[in-house]
Amino acid sequence: MTGRICAALLALALLSTAAEPAPRDAQAEAAAYDRCTKLAKQNPAAAEKLAQTWRERGGAHPADHCAAIALIGLKQYKEAATRLEALAQAMTTAPAPLRAEVLDQAAQAWGLAGDPVRAYTAAGAAVALAPNDPELLIDRAVAAASAGYLDRATADLDQVLKTNPNHIAALIYRASAYRALDRLDPALADIERALTLTPNSAPALLERGNIRRLQGEGDAARQDWERVGQLAPGSPADTLPILERMERSKSQQPARSTSGR
Repeated sequence: MTGRICAALLALALLSTAAEPAPRDAQAEAAAYDRCTKLAKQNPAAAEKLAQTWRERGGAHPADHCAAIALIGLKQYKEAATRLEALAQAMTTAPAPLRAEVLDQAAQAWGLAGDPVRAYTAAGAAVALAPNDPELLIDRAVAAASAGYLDRATADLDQVLKTNPNHIAALIYRASAYRALDRLDPALADIERALTLTPNSAPALLERGNIRRLQGEGDAARQDWERVGQLAPGSPADTLPILERMERSKSQQPARSTSGR
């Protein structure tokens, strides 16, 4: 996403300075943005200073965007989100899809800041600008679920899957939302479809294990979790130690029934 934003932001910056006596050099500006964003990943503090200097020299929106990326690297998520929202508002001549992507990044920053409600609001503003973008809808669904708006999350994912029934991420996220809503049968249907399309998806296998555990199928759940450990050892999805405790806790409770769902 950053690359697409880069190209469009540079174009806007150059257009805004086209009437100046010495128009900005597109190649030099692209190189400056590339250098700044790469530095933001390696040394965000230095990148923030570089972006500020660049902004003072007329770097405009690309410099502002790099500064926000640097702030994310510095874990100053709230400030980054605020700046990204301000940037999107300032980009009055930008195409709607570009402003939507900047707002989507703001939503992700709000999520990292631990404010899912503001993340959902920013994601909603992004979707309003590009209502048919499936990735924006998925990001809003994730924000909605984090904020506890599970029905809204499934509605966004329904929209994505209506036009693209094989969208793997949407299937996994909707399965997770259904599970949280205790709708285990449709959750399992979604995750089985995802695994039919991508049999070695660790997130999908993890989710199916979670669903199977809630359905009282402990052995099948364990098989899925063990497969996750094989596919992605040491990753956040490799959760067998935690799940061992969950299994012990579950064994002290009656198994759930899926009838009536």
